[in-house]
Amino acid sequence: MEQLLATRSVSITELKRSPSAVLEQAGSEPVAVLNHNRPAAYLLSPEVYESMLNRLNADLRAAIQDGIDSGPAIAAEDVFSELTARYAEPAIKTCGKRSS
Repeated sequence: MEQLLATRSVSITELKRSPSAVLEQAGSEPVAVLNHNRPAAYLLSPEVYESMLNRLNADLRAAIQDGIDSGPAIAAEDVFSELTARYAEPAIKTCGKRSS
């Protein structure tokens, strides 16, 4: 069974029947929407969703800055050349047979 990432849950049928009641009962807490007892979606308040986006944006900016601070950039062609040299499949040698 999949892990629920919310303390509240509701079936899709219940959500269809009374979406405003589900939202009102949830308040600012996330709600797992279940389809056949498996999470199909999550409902979030606008404040929680905005907070998540802000956090992701801050984490992304920090990761980019860490990359910038880690040292000089390496040209992509140098990286690909090194990867090719390390991981290229060896050429298959034929035993002197010619194809016709």
